[in-house]
Amino acid sequence: MSKIIFLDVDGTLVDYDNQIPTSAITAIQEAQSKGHKIYVCTGRSRAEMQAEIWEIGIDGMIGGNGNYIESDGEVIFHNCLSLEQCTDIVDYLNNHKLSFYLESNSGLYASEDFMERSLPVMQEYARRKGMPKAEQLTPQLAFHGIVFDSPTLYRDDVNKISFILESYQDYLDAKKHFPQFEVNTWGGKGEIALFGDIGVKHVNKAAAIDQLLKHLGIQKADSLAFGDAKIDIPMFKYCAIGVAMGSGGHEAKAAADYVTSGVTEHGIYQAFKHFNLID
Repeated sequence: MSKIIFLDVDGTLVDYDNQIPTSAITAIQEAQSKGHKIYVCTGRSRAEMQAEIWEIGIDGMIGGNGNYIESDGEVIFHNCLSLEQCTDIVDYLNNHKLSFYLESNSGLYASEDFMERSLPVMQEYARRKGMPKAEQLTPQLAFHGIVFDSPTLYRDDVNKISFILESYQDYLDAKKHFPQFEVNTWGGKGEIALFGDIGVKHVNKAAAIDQLLKHLGIQKADSLAFGDAKIDIPMFKYCAIGVAMGSGGHEAKAAADYVTSGVTEHGIYQAFKHFNLID
């Protein structure tokens, strides 16, 4: 029976150097040759999807943690912040002196001080992920497709907005101020989170998967989800099988039906073999 497989990108399909393990490419292409469908399901917007991911031959993507759905080159769903909503959030972050970037399918658009402020934050993020030579990471390498000199940050094509947390209170204040939006953290659990993000309410990976399955006429019973972080838990719970990477967080592994090896330890290939998706 053919299956549909959803792969988170960072820490799942790509390693912490933004490289795709050869074994993962082999597993995906062999699974597709057997009739299985492969989609990435990621927090990345389309502009952050490097060409190497598309060159594998994936069937499509869910981006922006559910704000965007593309299948076989067709856009199924795209739910952006309105110009008014984006303006409200940008003004709030500027007024609170919080560095940020806008995540759009056309690119990432950074606030004036983001490049300087994000350097130590992303190096800390890389250290936590076990990335070799984390001190050499730059914002240009960390944020694929980022623009540091955008003529305007008031846009109508923004999927979500990420901002650097000076303290955990910044997240709590934003969540209180914007009850009409989905406000989350990433880059660490709870009070050690490095970033907050703000997006459209009631949009997540699980809701987007449900919408895509209905569009394709595929049963939930035929779905598998792979991820490594807390934000992947809703899709673990929604899909018939949830697979956590061995290099992932404790919460993700606790919520999964199966824990495979790490992203650089052939985790995708090993799990595909385990579930008989490939020979």
